[in-house]
Amino acid sequence: MNQVSVERLRWNCDPQKLGCGSSEELKRLDIIIGQDRAVKALQFGLGIKNLGFNVYVAGPPGTGKTTAVKRFLVEMAKDRPVPSDWCYVTNFHEASRPKALSFPAGLAKRLQTDMKSLTEGVQRELQKAFESDHYSAKREATVKTFRQKREELFARINENAFKEGFRIESTPIGLLTIPLKDGEPLSDEGFMALSPEEREQITKKRDKLQDELKAAFRQTRGLEKSVNEELQNLDREVAHYAIDPVVEELKEKYHDLPEVVTYLEEVQNNILENLSQFRAEPPQAQPPSQIPMQDPKELLVKQYEVNVLVDNSEIKGAPVIIELNPTYNNLFGRIEKEAQFGALVTDFTMIREGSLHRANGGYLVIPIDEVLRNLFSWDSLKRALRNKEIAIEDAGERLGFFTTKSLRPEPIPLNVKIILIGIPLLYHILYTFDEDFSELFKVKADFDTLMDRTDKNIKDYASFVCTVCEEEGLQHLDSSALAKLAEHGARLAQDQDKLSTRFGEISDTIREASFYATQENARYVTGAHVKQAIEERFYRSNLIQERIREMIERGTLMIDVVGERVGQVNGLSVIDLGDISFGRPNRITASIGLGREGLIDIEREAKLGGPIHTKGVMILSGYLAEKYAQDKPLSLSARLVFEQSYSGVEGDSASSTELYAILSSLSALPIKQGIAVTGSVNQKGEVQAIGGVNEKIEGFFEICKAKGFTGDQGVIIPESNVKNLMLKEEVLESVKEDKFHIWSVETVDEGIEILTGTKAGQRKDDGTFEENTVNSLVDKRLRELSETFKEFSAPEREGKKGGDNS
Repeated sequence: MNQVSVERLRWNCDPQKLGCGSSEELKRLDIIIGQDRAVKALQFGLGIKNLGFNVYVAGPPGTGKTTAVKRFLVEMAKDRPVPSDWCYVTNFHEASRPKALSFPAGLAKRLQTDMKSLTEGVQRELQKAFESDHYSAKREATVKTFRQKREELFARINENAFKEGFRIESTPIGLLTIPLKDGEPLSDEGFMALSPEEREQITKKRDKLQDELKAAFRQTRGLEKSVNEELQNLDREVAHYAIDPVVEELKEKYHDLPEVVTYLEEVQNNILENLSQFRAEPPQAQPPSQIPMQDPKELLVKQYEVNVLVDNSEIKGAPVIIELNPTYNNLFGRIEKEAQFGALVTDFTMIREGSLHRANGGYLVIPIDEVLRNLFSWDSLKRALRNKEIAIEDAGERLGFFTTKSLRPEPIPLNVKIILIGIPLLYHILYTFDEDFSELFKVKADFDTLMDRTDKNIKDYASFVCTVCEEEGLQHLDSSALAKLAEHGARLAQDQDKLSTRFGEISDTIREASFYATQENARYVTGAHVKQAIEERFYRSNLIQERIREMIERGTLMIDVVGERVGQVNGLSVIDLGDISFGRPNRITASIGLGREGLIDIEREAKLGGPIHTKGVMILSGYLAEKYAQDKPLSLSARLVFEQSYSGVEGDSASSTELYAILSSLSALPIKQGIAVTGSVNQKGEVQAIGGVNEKIEGFFEICKAKGFTGDQGVIIPESNVKNLMLKEEVLESVKEDKFHIWSVETVDEGIEILTGTKAGQRKDDGTFEENTVNSLVDKRLRELSETFKEFSAPEREGKKGGDNS
């Protein structure tokens, strides 16, 4: 009766086919396995240089996308050129807009060191030059000449003033011309005692003398200006002599980098323009009570520093950066500030790099869900890709609310491949609602959760184990453990011909098995350790399953596994708790009565049934109508319900179970309660595949085991689900011993024969079914219901007719 053989209940991996005694003998894996489609997409997206061909890696969590993509990129990046270094330096024309300089890898640090040496050398040489006797002598000679000319000028004016009867005296408020009489200063009283003519004559002479003094002062200022220019020229001449050799040496060293040469010339000119500050004496020590002031010379020297933003001297090939926290600042960098005297100040040395800077010229991997959560990150990333440049600015300025003066560093050209990693749903949402997404991320790399179970893929599975063990220092797995792990992969895939690519879960199993092997001081992880790891993980999370089983065993939840009942079938469902899922049986009953309502889904009426479950129930009406209502109307009222179900019911995997309950009620044939059923059905009576078949079988198996095996118990599954069977070894042993059975069916007729032990019956040429079969009994019952309903309807029609005649 379509019983599935033990060989078809599970795929067993032969350790001999692995070709190794343990994973220690294998080579580490350096490729992405089982993802040919994704690998081709990655190769294309990372190889093409055109704008917008960035990559979105789509796949469910736990498939090892991030780790696999990182390994793939590291291998690809080895052959790529090392990108340039980047640094920021002072913009001497506009200090608020620091300049960005690019260097071959390793030269930015060298320039930083060279500029530090240059500054120290310039200060030392300038101090030595300005303290030299030669400089002092030339400066003193220039100043002495000026003094002599000034003294000669004022001596001549004094002589002329004395001849005219005046004396010039210097006071705090300036030079005064004092009239003399008989060689002595004339007092105010004496001046007023003079005749008007004498006073007028003295006043005219004084005015003339004042004009001469003004002219002398103008001449003196001219002399001072000339002397200052001479002294400045002297200082520049001496400074050139001191610093030119140092600067020229650097210019020669970086002659292949015109931007650096230009920068060095600007530094040289700025030093010459600020010679006075280099010659200034260091500030005196201030009392603690005073506010500390920064040395102006230190501020001056600081502007000649080089702020290395990106240093690629230590990397080989192109950089591969994974940014797991893509905040705005982490992606685009920041301008730091420090508190000084109650204010926040900054300069170009406080500019810090972001992930885009470090990945420039290489690859940047970002989780899409994280970048969407962070304010500004997504829009700014799209803008950077469109404009091909990285602009560093305060996040507050992006809002447009803050007008605080800050820096606006020169943008850096961007040449990077962005790899977004996320679930397929986010890809579809962005593709539909974000008009920029399809233009900037033209390549989709789909990671599958399954791969074909080929000999090559099984060996790659083993190589993956070797990689994990060596990277994390775990115990290596022997061949039996590798075989068990491959079987576990097929179990996770829910397919005997597939292996799961949920490498996160596979890796956890390896780690846990290694732990148990270490506790036993075993050299290698064995198949027993892998089995223990799988069982222990399930045990840690199956408390709810244990409580449900206990309630069934004690009769709180009513599930029969022996005897026969009319209109009552054990259906199977799956409870998914996230970390584990398990099956549990549900009693499904059907009650039949006379009426026009047809099939009534009590779950739907109570608003507990989901749309898919409702669809499955409605399909049953189509099946009954096509099979039994070709020669009569369906005059019945059938009510279906999941007994003791207090939460929502969704899915159509119980539709065949519900149909069996209806057929049992109509035919009055009892159903064996030791057999549980799963499978959806279509209107033609074909049983269709469902999900979670292993969990459902094992869930009913545990209940039968708890209540005691009778030898007649088992589960009916769709034939199309046999390939999905990867049952526990305990279930296989019970099947071998005929304690438990698994049947596969393709049609409802096959299933009802197993459940009732009665032949389903075929339709004969005259349109009737074979006698004493399930279908004939159902058809007979439906005909009786139709005729009875007709009889009850006749008086009602007669009553209406009489009422019309009156």
